[in-house]
Amino acid sequence: MKLKYEDAAPTALIGASNHFEVAIATATMLFGLSSGATLATVVGVLIEVPLMLWLVAICKRTKHWFN
Repeated sequence: MKLKYEDAAPTALIGASNHFEVAIATATMLFGLSSGATLATVVGVLIEVPLMLWLVAICKRTKHWFN
């Protein structure tokens, strides 16, 4: 797509982590604090943090692919 690194890396990270906070709030309001749906969304965020750190490392390693 010929994007600059400064545009491509943040766009990839934002796209990968989009709306987890909204999902937690929605599940809590719809199903309550003790539901499996709420637990699943919270666990999703706990998995998201190490995954996002891994994606940052990938972005840093592939910086040379961009102009």
